[in-house]
Amino acid sequence: MASIGLDEIESTTRKALVGHSAADWIASEVARAVRRAEETGNVICGLYYVESYCLQLASGRVNGTVEPEITRPRPASVKSDAKYGFAQAAFAKALPEAVAAARENGTATLAVAHAHTCTSLGYFTEQIAAEGLIGIGFTNASPVVAPPGGNTAVIGTNPIAMTVPGPDGPRMHFDFSTSAVALGKITMAKAAGEAIPEGWAVDAEGRPTTDPEAALAGALVSAGGYKGWGFGLMAELLAAGMTGSVNSLDVSGLKLADGPPHGLGQFYFLLDPGTYTDAFDDRFDRVASAVATQPGARLPGAARPEANVVQVPDALWEKITKLARTHA
Repeated sequence: MASIGLDEIESTTRKALVGHSAADWIASEVARAVRRAEETGNVICGLYYVESYCLQLASGRVNGTVEPEITRPRPASVKSDAKYGFAQAAFAKALPEAVAAARENGTATLAVAHAHTCTSLGYFTEQIAAEGLIGIGFTNASPVVAPPGGNTAVIGTNPIAMTVPGPDGPRMHFDFSTSAVALGKITMAKAAGEAIPEGWAVDAEGRPTTDPEAALAGALVSAGGYKGWGFGLMAELLAAGMTGSVNSLDVSGLKLADGPPHGLGQFYFLLDPGTYTDAFDDRFDRVASAVATQPGARLPGAARPEANVVQVPDALWEKITKLARTHA
């Protein structure tokens, strides 16, 4: 394992993306997201994705130079059309307008349409919370989750994220897929030759499996059965339906080097905690205090580890540095 500083991770990622035709400012936005993922230990959404970004830039599956189009169809509604570019750039361009809309109206929504996978959804709700607003987000992904009792994927892992602002950073933060597990954990288990826990996936016949290869030939299952399935469908309808983006069913594997653009959507709520009442902080503290009295219990996102130097597998870091030296 190589010990790599976050500054080096960000700068090397940016070089790799620029070297594969991404515009400077867009590469910077994506590299910042990769840095944050590694900083918080979210390895699946960090350097693990950089090779696919570069390959898809080279093939044209993602447009690394397109300027997002920002519109405000209604006073509290902001839309960012990514035009098949990176979600990070489309969100960054729209965030100031969405924050302004939320402050003017008390609540606002931001629809990001026709975007490359946003990878870590919580990265975006964190930015909303940094503006003093509650951020709630939804997105969809390529189809890997079967309905309860089924054996064929219909929706993606379809994450949901929420971040609550506080005086010194988020007071609460969660970001999780509505599937029992992220697809990347299945592929990583396969690469390591390891079994997966029962309850993560079914095989092609719909039978529970602990074999990652059989799981990849079958489908993931929702977290919590029908309950998670309902949340996954909610994310699907908000991310695809409200933004006019594609259904999970119409997206091929997110890391495939070639093929049609992702065209996915994200949908965000931006909420001013003081819009209706001044009791929000008191109500939050009431819950937080009850949790704090219980040894071993914590609120989501509390005491989340963050590092200035992270451990990166040697082969992965070698691949990233090679990409940074290579121009498309």
